[in-house]
Amino acid sequence: MRVTISRKAHFNAAHRLYRKDWTFEQNDKVFGKCNNPNFHGHNYELIVSVTGAIDPETGYVMDAKILADIIKEEVEDAFDHKNLNLDVPEFENLNPTAENIVVVIWNKIRKRIDAQFDLEVVLYETPRNFVTYKGE
Repeated sequence: MRVTISRKAHFNAAHRLYRKDWTFEQNDKVFGKCNNPNFHGHNYELIVSVTGAIDPETGYVMDAKILADIIKEEVEDAFDHKNLNLDVPEFENLNPTAENIVVVIWNKIRKRIDAQFDLEVVLYETPRNFVTYKGE
């Protein structure tokens, strides 16, 4: 029996979508207003899901408190009220698109979750725009 547990979280962050190797005009054509040199922000919503067998001793797939602590340490503390381009080392040379952000988050959490469990991360950039990553 495999069961999925999920935990919701959120963080607020600013970013700018652009490539350093492109001209402003090229960045503007591809990324539009998201290329604003003064950045822009989002209220990101996050759902982290862990799937695995129920432990017969505890009745848990994973203790939800442990999952909450991992999310807080790896995502909320690292990203909340930050400028992703300037304050988060993972985005120094990586364009902080929603797609790239969700992969970075997944990788940060994956290293803290036992390999026997499947991991899925859903990141809402807006209530209508979201991305999902389950690993490779």
